[in-house]
Order: sequence, then structure tokens, then C-alpha cells
Amino acid sequence: MVAPTLLRAVCAVCVALIAFVGVSAAAAGQHEQRLAGFLGSDNHTNNWAVLVCTSRFWFNYRHIANTLSMYRTVKRMGIPDSHIILMLADDVACNPRNSYPATVYDHPRKTVDLYGDNVEVDYRGYEVTVENFIRLLTGRVEAHTPRNKRLLSDDKSNIFIYMTGNGGEDFLKVLDSEEINRFDIADAMQQLLEKNRYREMMFMSDTCQANTMFS
Repeated sequence: MVAPTLLRAVCAVCVALIAFVGVSAAAAGQHEQRLAGFLGSDNHTNNWAVLVCTSRFWFNYRHIANTLSMYRTVKRMGIPDSHIILMLADDVACNPRNSYPATVYDHPRKTVDLYGDNVEVDYRGYEVTVENFIRLLTGRVEAHTPRNKRLLSDDKSNIFIYMTGNGGEDFLKVLDSEEINRFDIADAMQQLLEKNRYREMMFMSDTCQANTMFS
């Protein structure tokens, strides 16, 4: 088991842990600027994004919307779908309770449909598990795993990891059936470090008590 302090060392260059609930527009802009600076730095050759929504069900709409919003953001910043791994329950857009079928919005004015027709979900529904997430980060996927389900980073890659969902002290719930804790994440990041699979990493936790995933 990896000590919590190791997470600081593994992500030493650039780490952000932010609870976005109720965040102001100004603060959101600052977070986006930080991300843009991280992805646009000139000391690496490629960027990867791993975006994970650990929630399902209609009442967790906001988590799905947050993840899709981040997906649009990293694409706008130049990361292609081939370097974005999106893990999403994907049960909101076509939910019977959705008054606007096949759409997902993050604003009451519904100015931007986050779902649209150009979203590539790599791990969908019950594929979103703690095991699959850890296997993805550590590269221990099955031999037959397709390319879109692999993190093919190297020692010149910058990796942005975003996780959102319902959480508590030291953990995130995953599809209401299991949990992932800070030790699981720290251990996976340690393996990434030992295998020289990134140059810099930004880890963003968007949940209640997000700071406990790091402190």
C-alpha cells in the first residue's frame, strides 16, 4: 500500500484537486487556464486525458454533465479523441425522465448540448469499474483490449486525470456498487511513475471532500 504522501511526489509537477460544486465562474476560468497551461507546456510531446464519471442514475445528472463538459474542454484544447479515454455510465441522455431526449446540458439556459453527435464513450455502463480504471492506468489490460481502451502514454506524455462522482473521506463511490480510495489511486500512479509512462500529471477530483483524496 502506498502512503498518502506519495501521491504528492508522484504528481509533484502539477496537481489540482477541486470540488466544483458551487464554484464561481471566475474560479472555473482560473481552473481552465491552469489546465490550458499544463496541456500547452513545451516540455512534452503529447497529451492524454482520462475522464471518469463514477456515478449513474438520473439524480446524478450533474456528474455526467460535468464529465461531458470536461470532455468538450480538453477537445477544444487540442486533445484528439484517440488520446481521450472517457468512462461514463451514459444513462442520462436517453433516460425516460429527460425532457430533452438525447441531450445533456450543464446550464439552465441549455445553450450547449454536451452530448451532441460527436461523443466517443470508451468505457460505458457497467464497464466503469474500479478494476478497469486501475488496469487502464497501470497498463494491465487484457491482450484483446482495443486501442481506444488503452492509455498508450510514454515518458514524454502529459496526463490529465479527471474524476467526478459521489464521495466521502478518502473515497469515491463507483456506480453505487463499489468504492475507490486514495490508496488505490496513489498505488496506480506509483506504477505509472515506475514505468516512465508520463512526464507531468494533473489529477483533478470533483466531489465532496475532494481534498481527502490527496491530503
